[in-house]
Amino acid sequence: MPPVAIDLGTPPAAPPTSAPAATRTRTPGWRDPRLWVGVVVVAGSVLLGARVVGAADDTVTVWAAAEELPAGAPLRPDDLVAARVRFADEADLAAYLPTSQELPADAVLGRSVGAGELVPGAALGAGSDSDLLQLAVAVEPEQLAGAVAAGSRVNVYLVARGGGDRGHDSGEPVLEDVVVLDAAAADDGYAASGLRRLVLAVPEDDAGRYYGLLGSLTDPLVSVAVRG
Repeated sequence: MPPVAIDLGTPPAAPPTSAPAATRTRTPGWRDPRLWVGVVVVAGSVLLGARVVGAADDTVTVWAAAEELPAGAPLRPDDLVAARVRFADEADLAAYLPTSQELPADAVLGRSVGAGELVPGAALGAGSDSDLLQLAVAVEPEQLAGAVAAGSRVNVYLVARGGGDRGHDSGEPVLEDVVVLDAAAADDGYAASGLRRLVLAVPEDDAGRYYGLLGSLTDPLVSVAVRG
């Protein structure tokens, strides 16, 4: 029997192989420039904030005059206001009065201090060490020239009433360029007598000369001229 040829057909084609999906190459996070830009921005903000806070911490609080304070006046807390200051040189702080320290109990001003001026330690002296005395004078209103108040600078004259005591030159001030520490109002203290009371800061030697001359005159008249 002759062999029979069997047609098995064309072998089926192999199924197509799927191509692998394309992937994007990623830069490691630590190499991403955006990360470093962010780090720089944050670091700059922190540094700037630290500088601002540090600058604020450089200020200190010292005493300043609330108003003009005349030489010879006792220094009282009510005369002062706190002022925040930043000194370029930290050593400059030693020249002023920090609010963290108590004021000396008997401190007086050796020189005048302007309103708003920082009070220098060198302007202070103890009351016992100062050569300035507080001298009270009673003045008739018509013998008080111009407006007078604490801080005014005045000349004081002693005049002999009625032209007596010819040996005294009433044209020369017995106290010259002295500071008024207190000027009572016309209706205070001496109202019954009609006199104005002034308290003056006077060098000790001048105070002695004033009282000596006052006692030598039979009927002295005090006259006050306001300077400036």
